[in-house]
Amino acid sequence: MATMGSIEELLGKKKPTTAPKAAGEKSVQQKFDDKMRQIKLKEKEDETKKAAASMGLDYVNLVGFPIAPEALQMIPRAQAREHKVICFLQSGDEVRLAAVDPKDPAIEEIAYQVQERTHGNLKTYLVSEYSFETAEKIYDALPEVKVIVKGVQITAEDLERFQREVKTIKELNEHVQKVSITDFVALIVASSLRASASDIHIEAEEEEVKVRYRIDGVLHQVASVKKELWPRIVNRFKLFSGLKLNITSLPQDGRFTIFLSNGEKVEVRVSTLPTAYGESIVMRLLKSSSIGLKFDDLGVRGRAWEQLKREVERPNGMIITTGPTGSGKTTTLYAVLSKLNDEETKIITLEDPVEYKLAGISQSQIDKSKDYTFAKGLNSILRQDPDVVMVGEIRDLETAEVAIQAALTGHLMISTIHTNSAAGAIPRFLSMGVKPFLLAPALNAVIGQRLVRRICPDCKAPDELDADTMKRVRETLAAISLASGVKVDLDKLKFWKGKGCETCAGIGLKGRMGIYEIFAMSPTIEKVILSGNVSEYQMQEIAVNEGMVTMAQDGLLKALDGITTVEEVFSVAE
Repeated sequence: MATMGSIEELLGKKKPTTAPKAAGEKSVQQKFDDKMRQIKLKEKEDETKKAAASMGLDYVNLVGFPIAPEALQMIPRAQAREHKVICFLQSGDEVRLAAVDPKDPAIEEIAYQVQERTHGNLKTYLVSEYSFETAEKIYDALPEVKVIVKGVQITAEDLERFQREVKTIKELNEHVQKVSITDFVALIVASSLRASASDIHIEAEEEEVKVRYRIDGVLHQVASVKKELWPRIVNRFKLFSGLKLNITSLPQDGRFTIFLSNGEKVEVRVSTLPTAYGESIVMRLLKSSSIGLKFDDLGVRGRAWEQLKREVERPNGMIITTGPTGSGKTTTLYAVLSKLNDEETKIITLEDPVEYKLAGISQSQIDKSKDYTFAKGLNSILRQDPDVVMVGEIRDLETAEVAIQAALTGHLMISTIHTNSAAGAIPRFLSMGVKPFLLAPALNAVIGQRLVRRICPDCKAPDELDADTMKRVRETLAAISLASGVKVDLDKLKFWKGKGCETCAGIGLKGRMGIYEIFAMSPTIEKVILSGNVSEYQMQEIAVNEGMVTMAQDGLLKALDGITTVEEVFSVAE
């Protein structure tokens, strides 16, 4: 006999009960959706495969592909995710990358970096979006590795702390004695940046180790530490710089980077030298903002400014800067390049070494170990169709001849030569063996320069000169040629100095500027060059008669304007 429940089911009053689905069992609709999804993914993979064939690329499907951790770690996850590229194989000399867009320039750069590290046979494959996303999830299985930065990380907290504790370089020595070796590095570097130092010198002597900063071209002793700490200090800087710790009897050169909290980087060029009491370390701080001087801010004035501006704007010829090491020649050349740098002008430089990177300019560095010299590099540069060429220094006849030929064949050539004054450049060229009939038409202008320190504006005060110094000042200013257009009232001379304050660390001077002497080519100078027999004294006399203001005169005019001191001018000029 049918039960009541069965009768209700037969009459349709109650739906028949069904057995419950097992946990995780998919419905018919879910199975259908999954099947359609797999079909679509298969179609996408087929499309990607065809696209790879049409572009002449290899194709790979990474779904289920066993990717080793060492291969995956070749590209950081953030970089892989941003550019949709992954390293899926590294076996022996074989390295394989997969990218959603292998033609992306960023992928080419990543591939180049991977190849540089592995020195392997690298190939890049096209991969679909889904295939990449599946492979990218394998990063989840990797342990998180802390990125090791080759450099000195100076945080905002470090800078603020050291600046609170060490307000002037005179207080640095007291704090150096209290810190650990790790803090010693940060303290020395942070303080040098605060003092706007260009170099840090750490030198071992018989009983102690001295720390000196070069500020505005002048060395200042700022601290000394115990001799027994020296090996640990040396080794720490060597580690940062990628130098060999076990080599102490030979000079070494290296680099490291200071990462500032504001995102700016300071490249540090490190040199070690064996001495009687241990290795000496000198670090050159290369801060990109320090080379950002504009052409209009060089400090060239009057007739010299008009001459230089006219010669720089010419499409061809040669402009030469002269002066000793550290006289600001490179800064002047970079300022000229910044004025000329635009989308319509191709600029190439040849330097030894490239210290500052300039946007929009192709910079090449010579390498003597590979026989890539100034002369050979310059010949190669001229085949790159440049409009403007900068050569770091003209040292020999071969380089001089190539530079002059470039100036005569439609290029603007700017370079440096080591002489004491602008007038010495022409005799120097002739002594190299340059032909006078080529030099005369090639040369546009010659710049002689030095750097003087500026008076600190926060402690500026009148300066009383002694009788001998004032007499020398009057004689120098009285010799200014009438042709220069400069007039000075010798009866109303007033000068200034800095008394010293917290802003300038008690020095009285802060920052530097150039003093210049400039002459351009003229019929008289050309005639003297063509004679082939000219002295520096003779060139100086001709240039002054034609209106050149000498470096000493230019410096004293700036001292009259309260920019620098008479003592500074006479310390570098005359």
